[in-house]
Amino acid sequence: MTLSHSQDDRHVATDIAEIPYILPARACSFYTVFLFIVVPLWSVIPIAWSFAIYVLWTGNIWSFGWNGRICFAAAIGEVLFSVYHYKLVRSVSGPPPHGAGNLAEKQASFIRVLKSGLANLTEESYDEESLDDARPGSPAETIVQLNADDPRAVDFRERMRAWFRRSTWSSVKKRDAYTYLYWVFYNREMPPLESLTGRQRAVLDEALSRVEKRAGKTIPDEPSVGVQPVRLTIDQLNVNWRPLTWYAMALGGNWMLRHWLVSSYGVQFGCYNGLEYFVRIPESWDAVHGRRPLVFLHGLGLGMMQYKIFLSDLLRNHSDRPLLFPLQPHISQNIFHVRFLTPMPRQEMITCLVGLLRGLGWVSPLDELDDTLGLDKNTRSISSGVVVLSHSYGSFVHTWLLKAYPHMAVRSCFVDPVAICCWEGDMCHDFIYKPCTTGSDLLMRYFVGTELGVANTLQRHFDWVSNSLWFEDIPNARDPDKTLVVLGGRDAILKAERVRRYLSTHGVSKGIYFDPKGAHGQPLIVDGLGHDTIMKWLRVA
Repeated sequence: MTLSHSQDDRHVATDIAEIPYILPARACSFYTVFLFIVVPLWSVIPIAWSFAIYVLWTGNIWSFGWNGRICFAAAIGEVLFSVYHYKLVRSVSGPPPHGAGNLAEKQASFIRVLKSGLANLTEESYDEESLDDARPGSPAETIVQLNADDPRAVDFRERMRAWFRRSTWSSVKKRDAYTYLYWVFYNREMPPLESLTGRQRAVLDEALSRVEKRAGKTIPDEPSVGVQPVRLTIDQLNVNWRPLTWYAMALGGNWMLRHWLVSSYGVQFGCYNGLEYFVRIPESWDAVHGRRPLVFLHGLGLGMMQYKIFLSDLLRNHSDRPLLFPLQPHISQNIFHVRFLTPMPRQEMITCLVGLLRGLGWVSPLDELDDTLGLDKNTRSISSGVVVLSHSYGSFVHTWLLKAYPHMAVRSCFVDPVAICCWEGDMCHDFIYKPCTTGSDLLMRYFVGTELGVANTLQRHFDWVSNSLWFEDIPNARDPDKTLVVLGGRDAILKAERVRRYLSTHGVSKGIYFDPKGAHGQPLIVDGLGHDTIMKWLRVA
């Protein structure tokens, strides 16, 4: 994962984790978006409150005409909705609903994080060693004490400090590290050190020792200087209000799109054990000889509406293959949905998705492939698997499917995959914690990142162990016909260059499409090179 460095580069690289992070100056686009988009929308609620209070205080409602009464009714609606929204925020602002989980699994995963980049791999070579012989590519190196100027230690410190809000590494003290590690393993606020059990203290000490070896430096046992670790699921919930009008527009847009998809493409909407979806199966499609079904897992935002153009392109240009689009209301601003604040956890989601795929006859009815049946593996059958296309947050669900049922996803396409390298902390810091400096950052933060459903999903239900996608979790990762990863160099959410390096050092080359000027979501825009690459890859099978 770490590129080799020359001796001349070592001295320069040694200090990179000690360079203070300086937030870039805010661009003109930030103020333009803030003044003309965010402020007007944000102001709807205080204006509604002011108008409603004024009318009720003065009693002028009886002198209003129809237009005035409609405005008053709209204001009352916004006032009541703001109270409802506030109560929803309060209901999810406490501790995360899920406990510590499996400690042994978290410890093993954390060791895996520490080993990432430990092997001296370059982009022209990859690791043949494996922790699991069935899944090559996972480094089996032992975590040993590195020198402070070792490029692997330098790279680790630079990436690790993102979990401490980009503080210099030397400013991180032992208490800060303990606070972070306690959250990693127990998903809770750390109590006073003296009140920890012997087992808890041993877990933290063991993890800290490994971190110090990997970083090449000892973390000093000194008073904290105010460094705040990132603890995504227990830090204060970062939510910005938005008016009922906004949610009504989102719901109305998706409602109209729903009817348009039914009338124009014959899609069918359904629900399987709580998992809502739409599916289109061509009448002429043959399960044995036809093209494999496509499953599209969407990202954060407005649900179907933000993918309207891309969905139209899929349905039009791939009219000879089935398409399944699972709906995720908790990340689609569907605030009145019964599961808006209770997203399906990994096990429930995969159980429902796999059950749906089996019900459609697209995958094997068995949990595992049975080689004793004597079936020809080159022979297509009604349960030969699906092609999975995921975008952004959808790569987490994609990851869950690959970890549980890797044989079901015959081919995988990842667009802006936030699941890869999510353990490094850059994505979490940049998307949720870093102050916005550009117009695009502010648009993403206000309209997506700080929306209640999205914030609840990421900041109270995020499971870093389940969501981390490692190279060895991807079946046929080095086969460009079976795996495609699409990245943009100007992605404001994930560090695309880090993802590219991670995959390329494990032997993935032809299966990566990297656009140095590409932004997050841009590959799904029609008439772009990234879009054309995805469509060409989908047409292969």
